[in-house]
Amino acid sequence: MLPPRALQEWLPEGHLACFISDLVDQLDLSEITDRYEQERRGGPPYHPRMMVKVLLYGYCVGVLPSRRIARRLHEDIAFRVLTANNTPHFRAISDFRKHHLAALSGLFLQVLMLCQRTGLVKLGHVAPDGTKVEASASKHKAMRYRRMKEKEGQLSAEVAELLRRA
Repeated sequence: MLPPRALQEWLPEGHLACFISDLVDQLDLSEITDRYEQERRGGPPYHPRMMVKVLLYGYCVGVLPSRRIARRLHEDIAFRVLTANNTPHFRAISDFRKHHLAALSGLFLQVLMLCQRTGLVKLGHVAPDGTKVEASASKHKAMRYRRMKEKEGQLSAEVAELLRRA
């Protein structure tokens, strides 16, 4: 069996990692990248866009700690695709997150709001333990643009809590 020419060929069409990669490629990361342009010490760091992709994908699949993310970079094809087969050390991931916490918080909020507007996500917790919960799907509870603007503060708080837990 010959390996594929590109790592992306290992993932099925429409995989979440491909979506995250395309999404991060469209984001303005100048708040993060400006810091590295003046840096003259040591070797070049891992590309900030790659690190944002890894962190965002890790958060989406529930892998929050940097040590677990680093382990998944060796074991998980989707993580390897996002890093182009690079394997940053857990300290590099942790330090990147620490140094750019404010910028990442803003980026993640933008991503969540974009995904929520397009109907890709609903925020909350899922507990697959067999519990039946009554649905509350009424036209009065549907998300409108005005209500979405009101929820922006709640989204910011949830992003801050996610980053604090990570």
